[in-house]
Amino acid sequence: MSTARSAPLFTPVLIGGSIVILLGFAIRASFGVFQIPIAEEFGWPRADFSLAIAIQNLAWGIGQPMFSAVAERFGDRKAIILGALFYSVGLLLTAFAMTPGTMQLLEILVGFGVAGTGFGVILAVVGRAASDENRSLALGVATAAGSAGQVIGAPIAEVLLSYYPWQTVFIIFAVAILAVLLVLPMMRSPAMASKAQLEQSLGQALTQAFKDPSFSLIFLGFFSCGYQLAFITAHFPAMVTEMCGAIAPDSFLAGIGITTTSALGAVAIAVIGLANIGGTLLAAWAGKRWTKKYLLAGIYLARTVVAGLFIALPITPGSVLIFSLLMGALWLATVPLTSGLVAHIYGLRYMGTLYGFVFLSHQIGGFLGVWLGGALYDVYGDYTLVWWVGVGVGAFSAIVHLPIRERPLNAIPA
Repeated sequence: MSTARSAPLFTPVLIGGSIVILLGFAIRASFGVFQIPIAEEFGWPRADFSLAIAIQNLAWGIGQPMFSAVAERFGDRKAIILGALFYSVGLLLTAFAMTPGTMQLLEILVGFGVAGTGFGVILAVVGRAASDENRSLALGVATAAGSAGQVIGAPIAEVLLSYYPWQTVFIIFAVAILAVLLVLPMMRSPAMASKAQLEQSLGQALTQAFKDPSFSLIFLGFFSCGYQLAFITAHFPAMVTEMCGAIAPDSFLAGIGITTTSALGAVAIAVIGLANIGGTLLAAWAGKRWTKKYLLAGIYLARTVVAGLFIALPITPGSVLIFSLLMGALWLATVPLTSGLVAHIYGLRYMGTLYGFVFLSHQIGGFLGVWLGGALYDVYGDYTLVWWVGVGVGAFSAIVHLPIRERPLNAIPA
């Protein structure tokens, strides 16, 4: 009698993909730390830097289906190489930007770089390489790697800024992102798909998805995720610096070296990333056992409650850490569930491109979250109004996931 061995979870593809996402997200998650230093050096209004990061998010969203299509047509590793080059060149040139318009234009390159090294490309290759039993958890592990990058990204940027000007830190990051090329030999993934899916063209797959009301609901539902995450990543360090009550000299935070609200803002981003590692893995585990659309609706509802309570109550160092912990547990928990939902309904063959189009909604939300954060700050002097908008769109996402039909569609015959 023979016993079948379970397929391993941690394959070379998963390990390599996780490293790519970790490094790319470590750099991306640090941009909020640069907001005040850049604004102070040039005297720019808050909206100028915010628009640059907003454009980066939009370029990321536009580039995501493009890089995913390149990966599915020419190979995953070629798409990652192209993405790393865009990322590095964009960061390097941004270090020499002297005007808001120049920086905003160059963030298009950075956004394309994030697209080529981010979730759309990496989750597709990880999903194809994983077995059916491990796919949900493998997507969760790769997503959690992005959270790990967030844990280290903002604090590393804060430390580097204490020794170097922000331009030098950008150059250091430009060199660092090229290190992802070292893991590309690990990124060999089989094209796991059914015979019908292999015979289906990309155009047929897109037409099938675009005609499906569930795809539209997934697209709309991912909007608030991008709005909330991008706004918090770009503005939360500055928001904490300016709106949070002072840190008491005899407090626990002061005892571990966090004596300023500026340092607390950077630590808050790291706490979000740390909490999200567990939250993302838990969501991926749950997605294998329960209906993904209901899990997503629950996550968005929980975000709505947490964000609403945070802004309604006085903002203190304690409330900042509690919010960061709770929001972190919900932060990227939507990603393995949303990408897994796309793979479950529409198959693996064009998962990257289809998820890329869904992710475009995420980044449109990200663009508005970052840009509105800066624009409304310049008008009202704080972030309260734009925060409440985020609470509202979170509630909207919780509702639109409920009618999704969570079942595989029949492939269109060739």
